Amino acid sequence: MFGSTLAKARILFVDDEPSILQALRRVMRELQAECLYANSGAEALDIMAESQVDVVVSDMMMPEMNGAELLSKVAEHYPETVRLVLSGYSDNESIMSAINEGRIWGYINKPWDSHQLLQTIEHAISTQQIIAERALLRRSLAQYQNLIKQEFSGFVGASVAMQFVYSAIERAAPSNASVFITGASGTGKEVAAQAIHDNSRRKDKPFIALNCAAIPSELMESEIFGHLKGAFSGAVSARDGAATMADGGTLFLDELGEMDINLQAKLLRFIQTGTFQKLGSGKTEKVDIRFICATNRNPMQAIAEQKLREDLFYRLNVISIHLPALAERDQDAVLLARHFLQHYAETEDKVLVGFAQDAEQWLGHFDWPGNVRQLQNAVHSAVVMSQGPLITKEDLGLALGIQQELTTPKASNSGAEDRVTASSSEHQQSQDTASLHSGEPSISKIVPLNEVERVAIQYAIDACEGNVVKAAGLLEVSPSTLYRKVQSWKD
Repeated sequence: MFGSTLAKARILFVDDEPSILQALRRVMRELQAECLYANSGAEALDIMAESQVDVVVSDMMMPEMNGAELLSKVAEHYPETVRLVLSGYSDNESIMSAINEGRIWGYINKPWDSHQLLQTIEHAISTQQIIAERALLRRSLAQYQNLIKQEFSGFVGASVAMQFVYSAIERAAPSNASVFITGASGTGKEVAAQAIHDNSRRKDKPFIALNCAAIPSELMESEIFGHLKGAFSGAVSARDGAATMADGGTLFLDELGEMDINLQAKLLRFIQTGTFQKLGSGKTEKVDIRFICATNRNPMQAIAEQKLREDLFYRLNVISIHLPALAERDQDAVLLARHFLQHYAETEDKVLVGFAQDAEQWLGHFDWPGNVRQLQNAVHSAVVMSQGPLITKEDLGLALGIQQELTTPKASNSGAEDRVTASSSEHQQSQDTASLHSGEPSISKIVPLNEVERVAIQYAIDACEGNVVKAAGLLEVSPSTLYRKVQSWKD
């Protein structure tokens, strides 16, 4: 009955009396367990140095090294090995010594009952298997935790979503292939592009970034390719463009969907051939550039709306990296907030030691529609305005322009959204005001503009079931604007 349990185990018996070891051999002979025998503590340690042992059963009264000393050394060097004492009735003091020094699991009396001996060893083996499994789990967890990055090339975040981003950047960086980065505004697309460059073979060459949405369309071609003096009105001197400056390095084009569709055709040819001409020049220049582009639009939607050339997208989209919204990054908002707090406390020369507990809880549950950029600005504002030594939830609310009763964190186990609900009287007033606009136009039905705005806002909030963030998106304003206006009506 014991064979199947003991078959995979290795048991070491230690006793200085040959007759005891011979008796143990007889008991264990019928079993499939691998049994080893030693007649001294020194011999036992030599065996354990060469072979893994699951269970050690040691006599207490031995010359040179007694059982307590042996089991103490086993506990120190082989903590996963289960340790048992083989003892006569008169060895109570020795047993207590072994318990204290060797942290023994149990003991077997001399003379022993063979059935009880086997039962005890079987239980010891089961215990050792549990200890070994737990130790393996701890080692695996420690190894996994060592692999988790809390910071990476300008990024801060330990979420699973960001581990995928870090891994994608590490795999993409050594290549010369073009990279297309997607993600909402404020998620760190330029940080990702810089990280790719910094981890590439081009890291010692220039990294040039252009924001296509921030440069007037009529100047964009010159920004990319450069121009000669007199190439157009206002070109009072020759100027190199990003194509020349990025030679040997990386050119990052942010918000590519905002580039003029005709210029995108020239960009495609530049990417395919590596050649271009400055405005006003007939000379063709050749450069070696790695291209990284980004957009906050859905690329397929941008192509459908003719904001992005399909052939340009597929030429650039060799490697795709998507940056998750901050709301999808577990508790990264707290890590980022601590990082920004330390930075801005130093630059603003403020003595701030951290965030209050409720402030950190709130940071982790807020939706952050503006993502990392919004969080960074909020922490900067809170650092400037806070009286310290802790940043409070109220400090963050003021920084975001949000009244605090509207910023109760979402319940972590329910996923419920923060909501603002109009009172019944306010709702009725909105309906009454809206009814003024029915029928034929009349001076008597004209209402103040601020009341029209109020009706529109309240209607949107009601239609979105109190979800202010969603209502703000439909009204094309920031959530903080709606929060401020709702609060002004209550004051």
